[in-house]
Amino acid sequence: MASSSISSFKAADLVVQLSPSLKTKPDVVDFGTVFTDHMLTVEWNANDGWQTPLIRPFGDLSLHPACSALHYAVELFEGLKVYRGDDKRLRLFRPLLNMERMSKSAERACLPAFDQSELLGCIRRLIEIDQDWVPHLGPACLYIRPTFIGTEPSLGVKKPNRALLYVIMCQAGSYFNTELSLWANPKYTRAWKGGTGDCKMGGNYGGTLFAQHEAGSYGCQQVLWLYGEDHQITEGGTMNIFLHWINEDGDEELATPPLDGIILPGVTRQSILDLARKWDEFKVSERYLTMGQLCSALKQQRLKQMFGSGTACRVCHIGSIVYEEKNLQLPNQDEHSLSSRIATELTDMQHGRSPSDWTYLV
Repeated sequence: MASSSISSFKAADLVVQLSPSLKTKPDVVDFGTVFTDHMLTVEWNANDGWQTPLIRPFGDLSLHPACSALHYAVELFEGLKVYRGDDKRLRLFRPLLNMERMSKSAERACLPAFDQSELLGCIRRLIEIDQDWVPHLGPACLYIRPTFIGTEPSLGVKKPNRALLYVIMCQAGSYFNTELSLWANPKYTRAWKGGTGDCKMGGNYGGTLFAQHEAGSYGCQQVLWLYGEDHQITEGGTMNIFLHWINEDGDEELATPPLDGIILPGVTRQSILDLARKWDEFKVSERYLTMGQLCSALKQQRLKQMFGSGTACRVCHIGSIVYEEKNLQLPNQDEHSLSSRIATELTDMQHGRSPSDWTYLV
């Protein structure tokens, strides 16, 4: 459905209630622990549709105890960042891809449609109000968390007649500070065909915590999620996965699993694919990858690098994998690694050092 045909709230109708007292901004914080002074809320109900969008002081939500988001996980979220460039201007990176993904997740969750450009306009105004929270130095940035929940006050398992869309923001440094170690074991599955693995729903993440805890007992930081009898590689923790290698045919290749319904269509993932295809220096593929293929490439010394990507982690080198009681040591990362080149190019765009039509000025 085109955005123009959707009955939606409008950014031009925003009501702003400024906080009477502003919080002190800390220098260093853990990811997702310190939030800005304001938030955006927009309510919806089946009778009256979307209500007036409101920017108000950051604070707790009031929810009915039978709220459908709490009982049946009728909820979803997005994640994007705003960067302060070397020119002091604020930039979002490919935010329309986040809006499109959020719309698809909302449809899958039976939550109401909204105009993507109007939500982006509301987020832009929220950033303007809390722009002093965007770090001035270093790679740190401001993380934006749009969230959409069903607020139906009923225990009936049904499409909600009430919903709340809200946006909060927090300071964000590096999500992972070192190379990652992954635990690969097929006994846990992150997503499956016909499920919601390609949507950004909270249930996809909460269900992974037990496996992540077990990964820690093997000395690993995250889980390498496998699928099927052939142990297909899908995602690593909350990241999309890439292999840079010499493939079975002797060609240099950058490969990542295809979007077949169990892979989240990451914005950073898409950007890496677009960059690599623009360079046209090696083969770029979206295809199924298995642990058997990875182990063969390691044994034959064809693997150049394995790395993950995501909004929170950006681009993250994977140093080792525990699989079938073996500790697989992967090639080291250096300044010549493909992930280093990709990270530099993306960071230069995000901070305005190189011109790009992927950035959106606030």
